[in-house]
Amino acid sequence: MTEYRFPENAVQSLITWYSTHKRSLPWRDTGDPYDVWLSEIMLQQTRVEAVIPRFLMFKKELPTIQDLSLCDDDRLMRLWEGLGYYSRARNLKKCALILTEKYEGKLPPDPDLLIKLPGIGPYTAGAIASIAFGIGVPAADGNIMRILARYFGIREDIRLPETKKMFEEILKEVFTHPSFSAAGSEINQGFMELGQTVCIPNGSPLCASCPLSGSCHAYRTDTVPDYPFRSALKKRKIVQRTLLIIRDGQYFLMRKRPDSGLLAGLYEFTGIEHPCTKSEAVSEAEHMGLKPLTIRTLPDSVHIFTHLEWHMKAFEIQVEELTQMPAEPFLRVTKKELSDMAIPSAFKTYVDWYSLRD
Repeated sequence: MTEYRFPENAVQSLITWYSTHKRSLPWRDTGDPYDVWLSEIMLQQTRVEAVIPRFLMFKKELPTIQDLSLCDDDRLMRLWEGLGYYSRARNLKKCALILTEKYEGKLPPDPDLLIKLPGIGPYTAGAIASIAFGIGVPAADGNIMRILARYFGIREDIRLPETKKMFEEILKEVFTHPSFSAAGSEINQGFMELGQTVCIPNGSPLCASCPLSGSCHAYRTDTVPDYPFRSALKKRKIVQRTLLIIRDGQYFLMRKRPDSGLLAGLYEFTGIEHPCTKSEAVSEAEHMGLKPLTIRTLPDSVHIFTHLEWHMKAFEIQVEELTQMPAEPFLRVTKKELSDMAIPSAFKTYVDWYSLRD
């Protein structure tokens, strides 16, 4: 049993606050578990404001789980473009296929079954079970851990699995109370909403508007900025790359990335895994069997992933007609076709340069 117990009156204050202050969101209160699942996956590492338009477009194109299961991979990646972490989209489809085959295209209400599905971990299983089905199970995301760390004055490193387990135990204790066993949706969403709008991670939390401030350790001791404690991440690896944007006036030469690994299955401009000069870039194009005519330097770009950074130089190389295509995974596409392809946000500088998006 955890040493921390969230008081009954604090739980009730949270529920009352949420009923009054919850925002209107397109996936909230629709009664559709698909909406809850999709939004929770999209919201991982992504702000609500960025998710809303992508969620609406995704649901318009793929309104049901069965539609998702039948979606072509390239189209799925295009719909996911801009959200990053593309493995989330691939797992969505894998999960949709299983749901269609085994569960009649519906999400099961049992968190023990949910957690066995691709891309659904303990938090997402708890969020779906509680929000969509009202089951009293923990959904300990960063918002909840931050609130509880401040409320109780917990200094353990929230990056550690055992710390997250401790927060889950605090929530389990809440749901064992007879008054709150069926209030999973209101409690978990109340914590999420409070963490996103009041007990915020950066800047100054709006403690004067918080329903829990009266009994919050960090607020009472004026130590809010000290919580939660999060150990430093390892320094990101820097990878120097050179992009060769090869075209013959009408066509661009694109490359499909491998089916596994970083940005798996997405499309990119030809890349070299080291910095190079103009003459080296021309030599590379010639080595590919192409005949360069002109070359110009494009803007440099940096893209930051979780564990590494791409520092990119880029050259546009005009060649004679792309009739002698290099072997796969290369393909020749028009600018219109290129604008419809799933190109990762890592290449946003060059997508914008060629006005490939509306």
